[in-house]
Amino acid sequence: MAQQSGMQHIIEQVREKHVPDDAVGEKCWGVIYNSVEKMHSGSSHGSETVSEVLLGMPVRLLDKKGGWRRVQAPDGYVGWVSDAVRTMTESELHEYNKKEKVVVIALYAFSYEKADVKSQTVSDLVIGDMLVLKGEKGRFYRVGYPDGREAYIRQSDAKELKKWLQDMELTPESIVRVARQFMGIPYVWGGTSFKGLDCSGLTKLVYFLHGVILQRDASQQVLTGKPVDDNGNFSNLEPGDLLFFGTKATAENPKERVVHVAIYIGNRRFIHASDYVQIGSFDPADPLYDEYNAGRYLCARRIIGEVNTDGIEGVPDNAFYKP
Repeated sequence: MAQQSGMQHIIEQVREKHVPDDAVGEKCWGVIYNSVEKMHSGSSHGSETVSEVLLGMPVRLLDKKGGWRRVQAPDGYVGWVSDAVRTMTESELHEYNKKEKVVVIALYAFSYEKADVKSQTVSDLVIGDMLVLKGEKGRFYRVGYPDGREAYIRQSDAKELKKWLQDMELTPESIVRVARQFMGIPYVWGGTSFKGLDCSGLTKLVYFLHGVILQRDASQQVLTGKPVDDNGNFSNLEPGDLLFFGTKATAENPKERVVHVAIYIGNRRFIHASDYVQIGSFDPADPLYDEYNAGRYLCARRIIGEVNTDGIEGVPDNAFYKP
């Protein structure tokens, strides 16, 4: 089944279970306007953080309670965000999606009131954020936020979305290179951005920066892609493959349990978010040997070459981003 059909199925399931009521109304879509917005399990800051959504990301609105909105992200994940959403009708979202955009390529940046880094900042920005392209001035892009703010960002910090997608190279080398940019970023439960990453947040962000939307959790990601190593000999692995860890099935507990994910980088080494983003190894002779994770390794799945199969989707093909 093509992932586009799968995504449509997810949307329809959510529509059936969470039909927008009067609290949502006709404006049952929206676009995030903060650099990073946390998704919570409930409608309060005290509830568990389950994921994050980035500036410019379209979401479907499911419910509203006070200053909180229950939303569905492009990967199908559902959670509550504080009211940092520019609400839109479906037709307004289609029009928004047609507009030219830029994507932030710097790990961390700022936007400014003027085309001058000494002017007042408008907001912070992180890699993967998207804004509307309104023009250029010198070495700056003039950009628009979903909530109507306008600002300038350095052209060295961003790239036109169309060119970004055209120049995309989904290769093992690129996956490893991008993943290494996040070395040392602290582990944050529910984090999927440069501000903090959990294990599946790292894999998800690295592939998103290659124009690919993965499922949110390790237990979901393991059900996607092409199986390449279910016996633990590592001979078929290639850099960029996702590695999964957890509890093996036994006679007493016949169901395998996936609790962690990493990216294979070659030479029996992997990069993952654990305390902070770091490199580990399966090789006992390697100074980076990770005995704990080597002991709970389960299997690997290949994402490269599997885009637009079930659970793996190109950004331009995602139902939320289509104009």
